[in-house]
Amino acid sequence: MVQSDSKVLVLGALAGIAGVSLAVVCYKYKGFKVLFKDSKSQQKQSSPRSSSQRNAKGDQNLMSSCGSSLPRGQVEVLERVEALFQCISELKEEMKELKNVLPDLQEQVREEMKCCRACSLQRTRLMQRKRPSRTIIPEDWSSEDTESEGGYMTALTDSEEEEPNEGEQGDKKQAEDELNVLLKEVDRLHEGTEFDKRESLNILLKQEAEFGQDSRFLWRLTRAYCDVHDISSTLEEKKTHAETGKRVGEEAVTLNPLCAESHQWFAIMCGIMTEYDTVQNKIKNGYIFKDHLDKAIELKPQDPLSYYLLGRWCYSVAQLSWIERKAAAALFGEPPSATVEDALKNFLKVEEIHPAYSKFNYVFLAKCYKDLGKINKARTMCEAAYSMDTISKEDEEAQKELDSLCYALGV
Repeated sequence: MVQSDSKVLVLGALAGIAGVSLAVVCYKYKGFKVLFKDSKSQQKQSSPRSSSQRNAKGDQNLMSSCGSSLPRGQVEVLERVEALFQCISELKEEMKELKNVLPDLQEQVREEMKCCRACSLQRTRLMQRKRPSRTIIPEDWSSEDTESEGGYMTALTDSEEEEPNEGEQGDKKQAEDELNVLLKEVDRLHEGTEFDKRESLNILLKQEAEFGQDSRFLWRLTRAYCDVHDISSTLEEKKTHAETGKRVGEEAVTLNPLCAESHQWFAIMCGIMTEYDTVQNKIKNGYIFKDHLDKAIELKPQDPLSYYLLGRWCYSVAQLSWIERKAAAALFGEPPSATVEDALKNFLKVEEIHPAYSKFNYVFLAKCYKDLGKINKARTMCEAAYSMDTISKEDEEAQKELDSLCYALGV
């Protein structure tokens, strides 16, 4: 990089000098052409002089004779041309000096770059090193070999290049271990009580500065925002957690587009945001929700949660009114398309991967069968839902819908 920049600098300077020289030559040619014409016309008007008298004055009187016989404007031009030639001469000398210095300059720049890299590496080592360097003493060394004249113990240590490599590997392994412990803890809290869910979010927020560039950390932080959103009491608090969770989810997807959980929880946050956005943003988030769920299923095809969410999306789209479909078509050109059969297919896939996955999955299976006219199967799904315990807040909501559905089915 240094060598190429130096070449560009030199070529640019030479090109600039060439341009200035060319301009001066043209200017000089035009000036002397005018001078020649004026001198010739004046010679015809004045008395002729002998060639011996002109040669006697020589070159020293040329400018003075021309100045006395030329108009003032042309004299100023000649003076400026003379000054310009002087500047060019000085510039040529400077360019010669630059050419002589340039090879040494490149070497100096290289040395300075090496020093900068060494200083930067040293600072990084000092910041990352948490353990003292180890001293390695070969087993076959005697006490005489390891003892110096002053009585101090000396030993072979890792070389300057080998030591930071081992240190960095140790630090990375330690950080990875700490992250794994943290992730296991928040996964456990995610399955716990409302207090556990809030505690999970607090723990993740405290560690965001250290692990915020890891997609495994970010999608769990997105999930924590979703959990706290569900248990929050005020609308303002819910909206704040939904907006922040969506932003973090988008960061997770951007950081690692091949992480299925990142796509999954970002889709969930987009779905939650439909509760607080305008009609246009609701439809937009619906499209984003579907796209990222499809990507999550593509990356992790045996995750029941993705199929459950996709089933709910299909069921919601199937229930859209004619006006809502027209609004979607007007805003985005093509309205979302899904049927009750599509929703049923996804809910059955959940049951296939994970039997008795959730009370809500049974409720939606019952809804799909009811809409398709399969009442007996709908009643069977209601009974299966009733057999499951009500533990979480989501289960409580499912139980409310189940009671209403059973009443309609006569169960």
